[in-house]
Parts: sequence; C-alpha cells; structure tokens
Amino acid sequence: MAFNLIEGDGGHAGAVPLTVLSKAGLAAWRETAPARERDWAAATGFTGEAGKLALVPDQAGKLGRVLVGASENDAAMWALAGLSEKLPEGNYRLEQGPNGADPTRLALGWALGTYAFTLYRDKKKETRARLVWPEGADRGLAERLANAVCLARDLINTPASDLGPAELAEAAVTVAENAGATHRVITGDALLAENYPTIHAVGRASSRQPRLVDIRWGDERAPKVTLVGKGVCFDSGGLDLKPASGMRMMKKDMGGAAIMLGLAQAIMQGGVPVRLRVLLPLVENAVSGNAMRPLDIVKTRKGITVEIGNTDAEGRLILADAMALADEEEPELIADMATLTGAARVALGPDIPPFYTDDDELAAVLAACAASENDPLWRMPLWRPYDQMLDSKVADLNNVSSGNFGGSITAALFLRRFVAATKAWLHCDIFAWNQTTKPGRPEGAECQAARALYALLVARYG
Repeated sequence: MAFNLIEGDGGHAGAVPLTVLSKAGLAAWRETAPARERDWAAATGFTGEAGKLALVPDQAGKLGRVLVGASENDAAMWALAGLSEKLPEGNYRLEQGPNGADPTRLALGWALGTYAFTLYRDKKKETRARLVWPEGADRGLAERLANAVCLARDLINTPASDLGPAELAEAAVTVAENAGATHRVITGDALLAENYPTIHAVGRASSRQPRLVDIRWGDERAPKVTLVGKGVCFDSGGLDLKPASGMRMMKKDMGGAAIMLGLAQAIMQGGVPVRLRVLLPLVENAVSGNAMRPLDIVKTRKGITVEIGNTDAEGRLILADAMALADEEEPELIADMATLTGAARVALGPDIPPFYTDDDELAAVLAACAASENDPLWRMPLWRPYDQMLDSKVADLNNVSSGNFGGSITAALFLRRFVAATKAWLHCDIFAWNQTTKPGRPEGAECQAARALYALLVARYG
C-alpha cells in the first residue's frame, strides 16, 4: 500500500467519494447534487476555496462524501495532495476531479503529499486516509516518479554529518545495483591518476575523500544520454569562507546529484530506451592546509586552465571534469543539474529553476514538458557577449565573472566551455528546497525539474 494508494477491488466498495470543486465548479455541482448534500455544503459555509473541506454525512449519519476545494489557478495535480493527513482514517475514491485533470498526475500529487522525513524522529503509528487508485491512472509511472522524488528528498534532507561523499556514492551504487546497471567509483588520489584534477582540487581539503560515480545502463545501441549532477555534500565556501547565513543550508548543495540519481532510477525502472550514463562528482568543500586557494590555477580534464577567482564557486569546477568526460563519448544529450548560483534565485525566485541550452527545439519541448508536468522551468539566455566576463589574464578563464551581474548566465557559459562534441546540452540551475509548505511539497528538500526531464526523455526517445 505504497503512498496510501490501494487497489480498487479491495477498497472501492466502501470507499467515500471525493468531489473536487473550485468556486466556479461548485455552482455547477449544486445544480445536480442531492438537496441534502447541497444544503449541508451551504450550511457549513463550503465555497470551494482551495484547501477547504466539507465532510458530508450520508442518511445514516456516517461520512458519505467529501467536498474538496480547489483553486482556479493552482495546478490540478495538487488537488488531492495532503488529503491523506487531513481526512479521517478510511478509504476514499475520486468521483469527480478538476476539469481535464490527468488521473496519473492526481495520484502522483496524492503520493507526494504522503512524504515525510522521519529519519531523526520517532516514527509514530499514524492511521491515514487511503486513496483508491483513480481510474485510468498509470500506476507504474506514478510510482516511479514518486519514488524518484522521495529518494532525492531523503538524500537532500539528510545532514552532511551523515551524508558525505562516501555515503552519497553508496546510495548511487545501491540504485545502480537494483537496476542491474554497471557502476564504478573513483576515489581520492585515483582522481588525479585518471585525470580528474578539478574534482580532486575542490575535495582534497576534506577528511572525506572526493569521488566520481560513473553508472551505465541500457542497450549500447540506444541513443546515449548522460546525466551529470553536482554533489557538493557540504559547502563551507572553502578559504573564501561563507558567512553563517550563507552556510546554513549548504547540506543541500548536493541536490543536483540527488535529483539526477532519482531521475536515473525512474529512467531505469521505466525502461526508457536510452543508453544511460550518470556521472556524479562528489566532494566536500572544506578548509585545511591543502585547500584550494584564491588565484590558484587548476588544469581541467579538458586541458582548459582555470584561475580560481573564488573558492566558493566550486560547483562549476567539479562539473567541468565530469562534463568533459561525458562529452568524450559524443552522446545525443548531456543534461547537468546543480544548485549553482544565488543569482538564479534573484532572477526567478526559489520555485522556478532557470535552464540553459543553445538548442531551440530541445528548449521548446522541455518548456512544454515542464508545463504539462507542473514542474516549472524557465529558459534563460546563453548570452555570448558575457563570455568575456570570464576572462583571466593568466589562465584560459576564471571560475567567476568580473562584476556582480548575470551570475547564473556566466556560470552556464563557464560550463558550456566543456561541451563541444555532444549533439545537445542542457543545464538546470536549481534551488532544491521548499521554503514553505505547499500541498504535496513540504518545507525542506525538493526534487526540482526531474519530472519535466523524465517527460522530455520519453518524448524524445520513448
């Protein structure tokens, strides 16, 4: 009974019907509803306001129907999210959903609303409401995506004391083994021996050794798709130390790796016909005697030299080596994801990650997938004149731009230098966190962009 969703045969007969109504839909419902139910809704003040419920009794005085208020503006996917905790214990079935709502997305919204991070508190026995799988829902898809989101949320929510590079690598290996994928983990000084110098440079100051996880899955003849995720398990800022306010949330700086791992799990479980590769550079950006210093120069795997303008711009450095490796295979698509810049939050806020690509067709399909999946993304420009802001007088480029403007764009342009042979490249600059609780999206870790990317891959290759 995963996510408090149950078989129709076992719970449908005695299940209480759910009717989802907006303020406009309430008027139409009143025209055909039984007078007793209509009068009860009016007497209890139910107006269809989002988040409000009306528990309507039947003729025997038992719960006979639940009216659920829904916003005209909110995505229909979240109409049932959170009801598992709000409703009395028992079985429920969707009798009427929002107009045009996809039953698969409604079930997924319900499932995501059951998530709770309970690793560090007593797990209390709770009796929760259970939903009969909505008719027509693709159960496999809903479960795959819900499991992917919950995996990413759990990893991001886990504090850095218990989730360093080794532990995150172990989680990745578990996902690979469960899917029958091959995997390899390169650790510590072996990174230097195999030419991953920037991953090593960023992670060497920590007592927890840096790593690169490399996972491969799928038919070798299928289109090659490579996912790259930033895995900074904690970011102190290095010698350019962050202030306390900036360091507080840095356990989530491995959100890109966590989300790409969840996405990869869904791809493999769903049998999407691609030759999948997952590259996760995993480090802790710490301070010690051998820490990377400002104005150091590092040579990347691609041979490009980078002057370190700021040790707190480390994510793009570890991605550079991983993306150069990915590019060597000339895949159909490289998609990278990273909690990369505060500038992205300034531009679009916490809920809308920007994405970058110079492939207009890819951008259009992804934007459509983001809209249909209620997984918001917004395209930002790879404005080439800003390339000069990354110039260095002593190296090929600097890891930070001159000036204080366009930080998310210049970070994307930095990464673009390491992709040359790949047919298409996509970069997402995510926040990976919910600052407040919304239906199906509790305060804390969030698996941004994964559902949109899954839909994109199915649309292109499925």
